[in-house]
Amino acid sequence: MRKKVLAGSTLSYIYCHFVSYLPSNKLRMSYLQAYLAEVGEKTSVQMGCRFLNGRKVSLGDRNVINFGCLFDGRHYKIKTGSDVSIGPEATILTLGHDPQSAEFADQGGDVVIGDRVWIAYRAIILPGVTIGDGAVIGAGSVVTKDVEANTIVAGNPARIIKKRNPNLKYQLNYQPWLV
Repeated sequence: MRKKVLAGSTLSYIYCHFVSYLPSNKLRMSYLQAYLAEVGEKTSVQMGCRFLNGRKVSLGDRNVINFGCLFDGRHYKIKTGSDVSIGPEATILTLGHDPQSAEFADQGGDVVIGDRVWIAYRAIILPGVTIGDGAVIGAGSVVTKDVEANTIVAGNPARIIKKRNPNLKYQLNYQPWLV
């Protein structure tokens, strides 16, 4: 088991400190296709993104992951649907600590993100959260609980602002050569 952890840590280090900063989207995506659990067709990950234990991160088709995002798949899974747009410096966490634990015990859970979800700039998704299809997470929001489909939430903690048009038909297609 130690060899597996060492290998995973090494792959994560190489991506986060070297490959992530290569200005070629094609090279970064080639590495991620081998490193992540799944990378869907036409998905794009910009420079400076970090993946902690990529083997637990699955990205759907046509996702756009902007610069500086953090995907924390250390113990639990992160799964995105299709046509998901994640804004710059957003953070998706799957692991934290139980504040009531005398031993500061770990606490976490899988994060599931539906189709056509838009997560804006610097939003934080906490462990164990499910975000329904078509939901929008406002910039700087902290999502502490599940978000229903086609719901727009914002704030800290994120609260419902209004409903989103449920008749979404768009498909993302952002394949920059350099970024």
